[in-house]
Amino acid sequence: MKFAFLLWLILVVVYDFRMRRVPNWLVLAGIALALTALALGAGPLGHDWRAALLGAGAGFAFLLLFYATGLMGAGDVKFAGALGLWVGLPALAPIWIVASLVAGIHSVLWLALRRWPVFPQLALMLSGPLRATESGTPVRRLRIIPYAAYLALVAAAWMVWGRQS
Repeated sequence: MKFAFLLWLILVVVYDFRMRRVPNWLVLAGIALALTALALGAGPLGHDWRAALLGAGAGFAFLLLFYATGLMGAGDVKFAGALGLWVGLPALAPIWIVASLVAGIHSVLWLALRRWPVFPQLALMLSGPLRATESGTPVRRLRIIPYAAYLALVAAAWMVWGRQS
């Protein structure tokens, strides 16, 4: 199941970086795979149902506050809940902290490049994809930071290199 977990994380990273959103089908696939792994006792981090459900609840509930204030998209919140099923509550906190630091670096870099356009292409890349309005004019989405992608990258690194037994 480690391979399925990593594959799911890669799909989330690619989709969130390219589109700045995490679709429901991808979140639901992650939930289904996590529940299957838990039922088989084959979770990538070896935690139990209690830790998984607490992780899912904590990930969803905490990030729901950011969504309610308009600071985060719904896909990020749903992904955090699904990620909590995979990694459990004990691993979710360090993953969340590191991913938040990386997202903070992304935003500081974007703000700096916006103010001082030394590398305009990099600033555009950090801003995310263009989308068309109803009139067909391309505009940038307001969601600059692919937070779910950063959560997924840190979770993959945690599983492969950094987790403690």
